[in-house]
Amino acid sequence: MGGTPQVALNIMYLRTGCRRLLCICCLYRSLELMSLRKTLPAFGRATLDRSLVISTRRHRSVQALHPTKTNTEDESVDSREHVSYSNKISIDFEQTKEAYKSKDTLELLRSLVVFKLCSYDILVDKNKEIMNLSRKLLGQNMFEQFMKMTFYGQFVAGEDHQSIRPVVQKNQAYGVGAVLDYSVEEDLSQEEAERKEMESCMSASEKESPGADHREKKFTAHRKFGDRREGVTSARTYFYADEAKCDQHMETFLKCIKASGGSSEDGFSAIKMTALGRPQFLLQFSEVLVKWRRFFSFLAAKQGKDGVEVLEQKLDLEQLQTCLARLGAQGNIQSCFSDGRLHSSGMVDMLDWNRLIDERTKISDLLVVPNLQTGELEPLLSKFTEEEERQMKRMLQRLDVLAKHAVENGVRLMVDAEQTYFQPAISRLTVEMKRIFNRDKAVVFNTYQCYLKEAFDNVSMDVELSRREGWCFGAKLVRGAYMYQERSRAAEIGYDDPINPDYESTNRMYHRCLDYVLEEIEQNKKANVMVASHNIDTVKHTLRRMNEMGLAPTDKKVYFGQLLGMCDQISFPLAQAGFPVYKYVPYGPVNEVIPYLSRRAQENRGIMKGVQMERELLWKELMRRLTSGEVFYTPAV
Repeated sequence: MGGTPQVALNIMYLRTGCRRLLCICCLYRSLELMSLRKTLPAFGRATLDRSLVISTRRHRSVQALHPTKTNTEDESVDSREHVSYSNKISIDFEQTKEAYKSKDTLELLRSLVVFKLCSYDILVDKNKEIMNLSRKLLGQNMFEQFMKMTFYGQFVAGEDHQSIRPVVQKNQAYGVGAVLDYSVEEDLSQEEAERKEMESCMSASEKESPGADHREKKFTAHRKFGDRREGVTSARTYFYADEAKCDQHMETFLKCIKASGGSSEDGFSAIKMTALGRPQFLLQFSEVLVKWRRFFSFLAAKQGKDGVEVLEQKLDLEQLQTCLARLGAQGNIQSCFSDGRLHSSGMVDMLDWNRLIDERTKISDLLVVPNLQTGELEPLLSKFTEEEERQMKRMLQRLDVLAKHAVENGVRLMVDAEQTYFQPAISRLTVEMKRIFNRDKAVVFNTYQCYLKEAFDNVSMDVELSRREGWCFGAKLVRGAYMYQERSRAAEIGYDDPINPDYESTNRMYHRCLDYVLEEIEQNKKANVMVASHNIDTVKHTLRRMNEMGLAPTDKKVYFGQLLGMCDQISFPLAQAGFPVYKYVPYGPVNEVIPYLSRRAQENRGIMKGVQMERELLWKELMRRLTSGEVFYTPAV
């Protein structure tokens, strides 16, 4: 029956596997240079205790007003209300057997080695030089094999749409979806990046007459900060070359959307707006939006409404007309808000105010700003060429193509956040896409960076707008990727630092924004949020608030997201408890994703507290497998 050759083959496999396991164990132990860490708390099994709870806001109000009601009376009230299910969720994130059941032992060892290497400052600081030297010493083929066994294999799913399928499908088998992200970047020198940025961010008017348009410093290009990769550890960067290159980026995103639709149910695909057009328009439109908002705040202060939450700033329409007349403005502002178009009769809030921009159809007409001295509208630029108009329209057309393609393929579109001098325009254009494509369900998601001082205002205004207009709100909450660059630029150029003062302030802002969206989900079930965080405290906060509100994982309104190759001890237990969980899945050829891998090394070094815990859990699971005879454990797919 051919048994002898099969036995010999098994013995060879066992010897080879043992040698590989021994080599990697020795490598990790030599890197560790310390005794085995003390045993972590005993692990238990992740539990999901689901209990039926009959609870509504009206019922709670009735109980508060009439605490002496009998059970029969309570039941009669309940019978007139809808029944909701509250999932009391308890997850043990230190239960390593469940957390790493999708990984074989060699994958555990690879993670240990990669995370340990990322803890050495000299290796992280010199990672590009080390990789270039390794390529020369090993040759291209050997270098690529080495990268696939280590850093590339840890953080990147594969080179193309076909090669990523095994990783995506294996994660899917354990309940973890994918946010596909083609992570190829141009390997530009700093000088070339600065040159491209300066050329693409300056209008014809600015090139002909520098300084004539009195632009704000924040929203103009500065050569010192032209290389937007500087100081950024967790976001890819695009530099404008020409319209043909933007079309190539769009085609890449289209392929990514199609691959996401074919490989992962209810998947996401990530796009970046600076890849789709000339960044000059994003700078200019951002400046317009900020100045309109600032003018509204100026008028609110005139009516004694400064210092209150942005949505609480409501201007009396008659007083607004009087104030504008005193400034010398011509025309009747009241006619702009006629026909019952105000949310509150006779009062104008920020969202009403923004409609004045919505009604401007020609793109060059959008680029007008109110003069604080006269109250009149003035063009932002003294000259706006027809070619610039065409370039801006093409950016919007590319966005429209991507969103339609996402709908056709059953994929959600995740618009990444960028620098604060681009972000107002990015957020506004994303809202326009939501108005069109989020009527029945959330297809387009905007990203909100919670390290910004204005993060809560941005979230609350967009939620309120979705509520008024009846579309589905979709958000990804992150802490932020550009902190060092933003602070340095603000200090150097001379404008207010947009970043929260410290990490704890950012945590509070994140939880405040998250709580606001969760409350919106509780009220009308039309909002959706992705908690994109590696912070275990934030994840536990989300679970606690969901328990309090009676929000179930099966509602599929609250998603969790982490990067591929990181925080499996968070992702997989959440998925096994029934939550929608997604890994941000980068892919691309080895040589072309080197910038991405460089940032991953820097990011791991920058968040060593979390990575240290992950290393301890990985080591704990490795020891468990060694002592329980599961060294050659193979994940079931």
